[in-house]
Formats: sequence, structure tokens, C-alpha cells
Amino acid sequence: MKNEAYKHRIIDEMVEQYLNVFGAVCIEGPKWCGKTWTSRFHCSSEYLVGNPDNNFQNRRLAELSPSLILPGEAPRMIDEWQEVPPIWDAIRYEVDRRGTKGQFILTGSSTPKVKGILHSGAGRIGRLRMRTMTLYETGRSSGQVSLKDLCGGSLSPVFTGEVDLKVIMDSIIRGGWPGNQSLPLKDAALLPVEYMNAIVEDEVHRIDGIQRDKRKVLLLLRSLARNEATTASNRLLKNDVKGVDDEDIDINTIAAYLDIFDRLFLTDNQEPFSSNIRSSVRVKQAQKRHFADPSLACALLGATSEKLMGDLNTLGFLFEALCEHDLRIYAESFGAKLYHYQDYAGREIDAVIELDNGDWCAFEIKLGANKIDEGAESLNRIRKKIKEDGGRPPKICCVICGLSNAAYQREDSVFVVPITALKD
Repeated sequence: MKNEAYKHRIIDEMVEQYLNVFGAVCIEGPKWCGKTWTSRFHCSSEYLVGNPDNNFQNRRLAELSPSLILPGEAPRMIDEWQEVPPIWDAIRYEVDRRGTKGQFILTGSSTPKVKGILHSGAGRIGRLRMRTMTLYETGRSSGQVSLKDLCGGSLSPVFTGEVDLKVIMDSIIRGGWPGNQSLPLKDAALLPVEYMNAIVEDEVHRIDGIQRDKRKVLLLLRSLARNEATTASNRLLKNDVKGVDDEDIDINTIAAYLDIFDRLFLTDNQEPFSSNIRSSVRVKQAQKRHFADPSLACALLGATSEKLMGDLNTLGFLFEALCEHDLRIYAESFGAKLYHYQDYAGREIDAVIELDNGDWCAFEIKLGANKIDEGAESLNRIRKKIKEDGGRPPKICCVICGLSNAAYQREDSVFVVPITALKD
């Protein structure tokens, strides 16, 4: 079902690879990130479970007998399969029966509990996480620097041009939602606001049918927004909710709500990195908090360009979130993984990319070009400490900058790359 108007995504090559390896591919991610359009581009027939025609006849038929909806030219897309969880086992069984690859593409914007699913699908159904668009995919990055090449130690110095701070703020507030890219910023800012309203008013309840305190859900979401791109603990979130809004919430409730946000693909946290860093200093094992798109944090904070201009500290955290969002997508396209590093001596690395051969690369993220020296010095201190402790130092160190006008390597061997010049 190839569509000439389709705007290619970085995940496309991974979808094709997975179709060659697995009998079915499940593409998961937040609503409105482009899962259906991408799946439709790769499929030859489709079945839309959520189609409202004829009093939701498609869903009723799937509930009656999931096997009835599977016939069709392969790859066959089953959109929003999680609305009828038994579809999963029907797909798994049909893949086994046919014994061929690339039969189905499933899309899902939430992960149901195991109720209604009897088999994991391991070996039959491959899972891919789809995210909102990167700056390169939206056309806001020139793509002059490849992250894959950079992680291999290769960078040709290049002038990338001046960057207006307003462009950075626009990208953060607008987000990477495909349907949001051509709208004026004022209109585009409404989408993440309504996204969060839908989460609070409907999606949190729909995921398992349990009614929850909407006010507490909203307060926790606002706390997460205030702690975007930090390693805030569950207890800190609890105290934040109580201290700022005078609304108490149980620590177990916090954990339960966070699990729901994760199952809705609303959050996309950054795991800690410790492999091969054999330092005498213990490494903290805390996730760095992230929403699926930095625009969601903006929506919850009521952040506008004018407000962010007057609060550069908050802008810095949101810019870090934007960069780490893009770095994750670029890295995963060539089999690498994104982490962060933090130890109990106060040393931190904003982003760590681990390659499939065990090498790793260290990235500091700085909004202003006047902070490049600071970022490079921090990276060199940590690299030196790891060497002294007999650990495996990073293959390359790099400062990702917002307002730099060139990509180059410094005399101290640290690379500098503008986020608006980066691609996979």
C-alpha cells in the first residue's frame, strides 16, 4: 500500500528487517506518532479494529472470532490490536500455521495486561518501539553529521550555519507529532495539551477499566513535567505533589500510576549505564525521567516561547530532553542503545550510547555555545577518572550543542556537533 505522499521515517528500515525475520511485527508507541501511516506503507492489506463504521462492526467481529479478520494479502496490518487482546494469540497461532515470514503488522498505542493473552509470541512476533519524529525527520536538522559515523570516530569539520533560539523553542513546544509540523506554533501547541487531557480524562481509565482519581493523575503528570530530564525518585515525586499542591498520594499509588503511563507509552525513561565502568565510585542506578515527547512536558507546564525565554533553566532541561529523544532514535537505527551516567561522587554524563560491540560514547548536552568548554572539560575529567580506575573509557566524547554554527573536533579530542545538523 505504498503512498507517494508518505514521509519516510527512520524506523522504516527496521520494519523491513523485522518482516524478513519474524512472522509478525508489532509496532508500538504513543498515539499520533505515525504508527498507522508507517504500517500502512509497509503492508499490502489492512484491518482497522477501531473503525466506527456500522456500529464498530470490525471490533465486534474481532471479538467474536479473531481468526476471521486474519485472511488478506500479506503483510496484513491489524491496527490497534490491543482493543481486542485475543488477536495476539490468533496472530501467533496463524504465524505458526503458515510457517512464513512477514505475515502481519500489528500496531498498538497501549500495552494490555496479560489478561486475554496466553503466549508471549517470542520468536514469532517481533516488537518495535516507534517514537515521535526527530529534528532530521521533520526537516529541522540538515543531517550533515551522521551519529553512526560519529560514534565510529569519524567527523569531517563542516560549517552548519547559525541557529536561532526561537527555532529550538519552536521544536520543543511543537514536538515531533507528524500531524503538527505544518501548523502555526500557536495552533501546534494545542495538540500536546489535548493529548494530556485525553490521558487524564479517558486513557488512564480505558487501559484496564479502573476508575482513578483524575486530580492525582494530573498532579503526578505535572510533577513529572517539573522533573523532566532528571533522576527524580518516586518518593521525590510524592513529596513534590504534596509540597506544591498540598495533595497527599501514597508511594504505591505513585508506582501504579507510573506503570500505567509506561503502558500508554506516555513516558520513555533513560536507563542508567554501568557496563564496563569499573570505577571505585558506585554508580547510581536511577532512571532519567522523560515523556515520550518534550512537548508534553511543555503542555503540562504551560510553557510558551515567551515563558521559556525568561526561564533558561527550564529551557535547558527541555532542550536536553529534545536531544536525548533524537539521540535514542538515531542510535537504535544502527543497533545501539541510549543510557545516562551518574555516580555518587556527583559525576554525570547526560547521554551514553553503547554500541553492539561493547564500545560506548559519551555526550554532554549544552544549549549555548558558551557552555561548550564546560561540557568538554566535564567529559575529559570523567574519561580520565575511568582510565585511572582501570575501566573502559568512552570511544569518543562529544558535546551536543543547540546554538553552535559548526561541527568539529577540538584540540582536546572532544567533538562538537549542533543538534540541528545531526541524523542517524
